[in-house]
This record gives sequence, structure tokens and C-alpha cells, in this order.
Amino acid sequence: MVTFGKRKVGDGEPCFITYEAGPTHDGLESAKRLVKMAADAGADAVKFQIFDPDRLVADRKMLFPYEVLVDRNTGAMEMIEEPLYDILCRRCMTQDEWRKLKKYCDSLDLAFFATVGFEEDIALLVELNCDSIKIASGDVNHFPLLRQVARTGMCVQLDTGSSSLGEVEAAVDVIRSEGNENIIIHQCPSGYPARLNSINLNIIPTLKRMFSFPVAFSDHTPGWEMDVAAVALGANLLEKTITEDRTTRSVEHIFSLEPHEMNRFIEVIREVETALGSNRRVLHEQELVKRLKARRSLYVVSNAKRGQRLGDVTVEFRRPGTGIAPDRYEELCNYTFRDDLAAGSVVQLDHLLTPKS
Repeated sequence: MVTFGKRKVGDGEPCFITYEAGPTHDGLESAKRLVKMAADAGADAVKFQIFDPDRLVADRKMLFPYEVLVDRNTGAMEMIEEPLYDILCRRCMTQDEWRKLKKYCDSLDLAFFATVGFEEDIALLVELNCDSIKIASGDVNHFPLLRQVARTGMCVQLDTGSSSLGEVEAAVDVIRSEGNENIIIHQCPSGYPARLNSINLNIIPTLKRMFSFPVAFSDHTPGWEMDVAAVALGANLLEKTITEDRTTRSVEHIFSLEPHEMNRFIEVIREVETALGSNRRVLHEQELVKRLKARRSLYVVSNAKRGQRLGDVTVEFRRPGTGIAPDRYEELCNYTFRDDLAAGSVVQLDHLLTPKS
């Protein structure tokens, strides 16, 4: 169990739902529109990505491949490539703009956090009094960055896409060595969108067994089927990307939720949580009453005489189950009838007398 602002994240708590807007905005105004949509849908948090492309990407011509949606009706897709530097520049904002966006999130009572790349980004989130900070999967072995993030005392969310379990363990050890136990571990499949054979949802229970921290699922697939499955497997947090338009020709839009889907996504997850119920079989009062219609009771087929043994009377087991249940018949066979009972009557316990010893 970890603390995330006013919420707790972990087993026994409702799944924490984060809407990811980091890759799908192109500046402050579009970021604010996505924030408003996330808040209106009932999300717990919204997430962004704070990177300095000039410092992060040494090779500005390095190509990044991804798919875009070409036709909504047919689902036709197109693979395109463009420099990663150009992609990151589209979502880059000044520190002052990030301050304005955080203030806007606060006004909507929506938690704000971000993936960070450099020390000044960490300092900015500290200044903004954020509750959480995230490490990208590509930085799982960036121990200096992990140490700096851990020292903030914020909840550290660790992406683990394309990482071995040994690398995840090493990263967690580094964070804990700085005294930070407020950790959430993300299963984040690779690919834009992720292929089915790369999602590996079964790692979620494995991570929960290995670590004493909540486990999240960062979804890179269209729709929400994989999110439903993740919750069923025990995911404590979901991170789902949102967009204003899924056909936008840029990375991650293709598998993002559009405005008309954002509210329903959360409703579906809450419905699944309710349906999952408890790992104990708990029967509600209505169920106990309703099941009597399907269960059976003891009925006499022939007339029963006062003093006659129950075992000597022809009986059948019929619905509803408002009389003596079949599982008690054998133990009551030596009981006798207190009074005459007409054929076709249901047998109640107060119709019988305990045999004399």
C-alpha cells in the first residue's frame, strides 16, 4: 500500500486510474483540454512527460517507428517513421507552462505527475508539490536518476517495459536504499501499439508476489479489454493514454481513448471491480431468499399419521425450499409426526417430535 495524495494505492483499494496525456498534447492549450476531459471523466490523476529534447537525444536524426490510424471505418493503419527528436519537441513546454498546467489541475482537484528526465525536472515537480514522479522504462538502469527521484520522498512509479526481472529488482533496491518505500511498479508492454504477444499480463501476479508494492498496468493497446484483464489479475493502478483525436498522425494516438470513451472506461473498470467481489463466498440476504425458489423441501406424498416415523412415510423433494431441506432428511428419519399431515404438504421441523431415547 502506498500513499498518493488523498488516495491510497494497493490491494483492498479501488483501482487508481491515471489518464496519460504526455505524448498526445502539442502545447499548453491542448494539454489543458486533455486535463479537463480527464477530470470530467472522473480520473484520479493525469500524467505528462517532461523531457528536454536537446539534452536527451544526441542523434537528432535517429528514427522512431510507430503506427497511425488511417481509416476509422476499416481500421486501416500505416507505419511511419520520424526522428524521435521531432516527436519530443512537439510535447516540450517551458517550466512556466508546466506551472500553469499544474495550477489548472489543482483547480480541478486532479492529481498531476510526470515522467522526468533530468535533475531540473525533478526539482520542478518538487516545487509544484506533486505527489508522484515517474521513471521511464528506458531509465530503469539509470541509477543516478533513480537516486535523485527517490530522495524527493515522492511516490516513485517505475516503468519496466523491456526490462528483465533482475533489472527491476536492482532498480527497486536503489530506490529503497535511499529510504523511499513509496513505490509502484508498472508492467508496460513495448510497441506503439503493443502486440498481443508482448503484453504478458501474467507478469502482474508475479510482480505482486516478488515485491511488497502495488503493481500497475500501463496500457498501449486500443480499447480497454487488456485493462479489464489487468484489473482481474490484480493491477492496483491503470495508466491509459487519452487523445482528442485518434487519427492524429503522431505517436500513441492510435491506441488512446477519445473524449466520448473516457467516462465509460472508468465505469467499466468500476463495474469489473464490483463484479470481482471478494475471495470469500459472501451471500447477500437477497441471494439467500432468492435461492429458496430453486432449492427443494421435504413433502409427504401420502398422508402422515400422528406418531408415525418420518422414515416410514413416502416423501419427495420439491421446490421451493421453504421446508425441511434434503440434507436433513436422513438425520430426521426416526423423528415422529406430532399430528396428522395431509398428502402433498411441506414438512416443517415443528411437525416432528424428537425420538425418545
